[in-house]
Amino acid sequence: MKLLALYPYPRSIDSISLQGHYLVKGLKELGHEVMSCDRNNDNEKKKIYETFRPDVIIGIGCWRNLPETVLHPNSFGILAVPWFNANGWVANYHKELNSLPLLAATSNWVKSTYTRDGIKPDNIHVCPVGYDPEIFFPQIDRQKINPIRKNLSIKEDEVMILTVGGDVTSKGAQEMIKALAKVNKQFKNWKYVLKTLPTFSAYDHGKNEIRLIESLGLDKDKIIYVREDYFPDKMAELTQACDIYAAPSRLEGFGMPQVEAMACAKPVISINVGGPRDTILHGKTGFLADVAYELKLNKELATKAMGFDQEKMIEFPIPKTFEYHADIDQLADFTLKLCLDKHLRDQMGKAAAQHALENFHYKTVAQRMVNLIQEKLF
Repeated sequence: MKLLALYPYPRSIDSISLQGHYLVKGLKELGHEVMSCDRNNDNEKKKIYETFRPDVIIGIGCWRNLPETVLHPNSFGILAVPWFNANGWVANYHKELNSLPLLAATSNWVKSTYTRDGIKPDNIHVCPVGYDPEIFFPQIDRQKINPIRKNLSIKEDEVMILTVGGDVTSKGAQEMIKALAKVNKQFKNWKYVLKTLPTFSAYDHGKNEIRLIESLGLDKDKIIYVREDYFPDKMAELTQACDIYAAPSRLEGFGMPQVEAMACAKPVISINVGGPRDTILHGKTGFLADVAYELKLNKELATKAMGFDQEKMIEFPIPKTFEYHADIDQLADFTLKLCLDKHLRDQMGKAAAQHALENFHYKTVAQRMVNLIQEKLF
């Protein structure tokens, strides 16, 4: 097949950009003719439509990106398949989404949110996001791991726990800090690394974590912030250096860092809702804490960026979940169990690496996308 992928291109550290990059890499290795284009560059897209003449276009993003990823190519008579994640709630484009012969969602939870908001489930099929095993893999060479830990002031015998996110608040860092305060009563030989982006938003959110650390009386030197842009190879090195990956995310449509951590043979602690339910095998490749409570919205502002002529407030007959919070006691129990038992960490890590390789290799994901297109469209 001749395929065109529309996503944030050229490749950047943005998760949607990497989602598209790995898909294209897999499709090419499977022998398909593939081109990439920035989803917002209408002039370049039009040129590719006319010269490359793709059989199918794969548009990557969320429902808000429907105009540039699907409707634009459709206006030129080209079939387009959206490969969407979730973004809050589906506020618009219901008619257009319901008319599609195929909509790929990154997880079963993403599918459920689209269905909750009025999109018929019949043509929504799940295709997870891939990772590159040549970048994310189990690193057994301590000479490569130890310098990274030393640079973070983490001793070889200390248990390094890692959370990664644009901001770590959304990844459940506050829940983990509360859990670590409980863990600290029985096990003190740990360090918690929080990897964020160097943005105002991440810094502003981070002030809440700083206040929480102080209120809990935790040693601030045990919690280390890394505020840098990391491309995948450097992110892999950081992940390989940790002992436990923890991200009980408040709202996670898929969770690429969690899959990448499993690929690096790290047990993952997360939450039993959203994307993690599709990727983490509870008790085998990690632990999934129950949801303690949900924050819900009764109404929300619909903006012009959502495809409306003007801003307006929309009230929800049934409140919509804004975020989930994981059970702190369970997070503490899972963390303590892994901190105290290196054999368990190694055992779960080995199972995690095998699980990631078998199910989320970028080439496996690309084949799954091809199968969906061939089965549902041809």
